[in-house]
Amino acid sequence: MTIESISAITIATHDMARAVAFYCALGFDDIAHGGGDTAFTSFRVGSGFLNLIVMPKDKQWSWWGRIIFHVTDVDTVHARAVAAGFSPSTTPRDAEWGERYFHLTDPDGHELSFARPVRS
Repeated sequence: MTIESISAITIATHDMARAVAFYCALGFDDIAHGGGDTAFTSFRVGSGFLNLIVMPKDKQWSWWGRIIFHVTDVDTVHARAVAAGFSPSTTPRDAEWGERYFHLTDPDGHELSFARPVRS
């Protein structure tokens, strides 16, 4: 048996409308299911899915990890995030492990990384 891929990742939100607006502003515009007025939303991301699920206000979470999205142009996504009024925690840079990347935290505290392998 071999694990072949990740089909989807589901993260929690306290405010679906705010979360959907945030992800749409970054370019996640292929909604497979749901939307801002639902309890569950699924965005197509390549061959997989990013899911959002509403959790009650009393459910809290702390740092749990990071989702890394490979994109065609890291600098363009960064510029789009800044233009939308978001504050990435890093600026795009080339890392020693061979990727250009930057980090951004969503409104619910989930850390995202947008990256692209750098040609040697």
